[in-house]
Amino acid sequence: MNFECCQHEAVHRKPQPYRHGELVVVIDCSDLARSADFWAQVLGYVPDGPAVGPYQGLIPADGQGVQVLLQQVPERKHGKNRLHLDLRTPDFDAEVGRVVGLGASLLTSQPLQEYGWRWHILGDPDGNEFCVIQPPDSYRPVGTGPA
Repeated sequence: MNFECCQHEAVHRKPQPYRHGELVVVIDCSDLARSADFWAQVLGYVPDGPAVGPYQGLIPADGQGVQVLLQQVPERKHGKNRLHLDLRTPDFDAEVGRVVGLGASLLTSQPLQEYGWRWHILGDPDGNEFCVIQPPDSYRPVGTGPA
């Protein structure tokens, strides 16, 4: 994916609020363009304008929701992340295959399971962990009502 054009200009921004401001998730990376391409494709996000120095913002294509801010840093990742993203999906195998096809590394050889939840741990191109997770059949997101 090439981000030369500013797709964001046509998108009306509606940030994800929290009680005292706006929620943004920041992900450290070593290669800003590579990480922007990877996360934009994984999440279906678009650039929030051109990169500014070591920063590239990504927003949902419809402009509503949590911004992901990529931050290029000189040091390599060391150890386990203390915070990570979960990509919850009903189509577990297809989503794992899709994100691996986009450049993620599978860090677990078999899915992990606990309390009806099933997941794989993956790494982005910089090794930052994230999970693809399938909720149990009984899980209903807030506001969806009974099946």
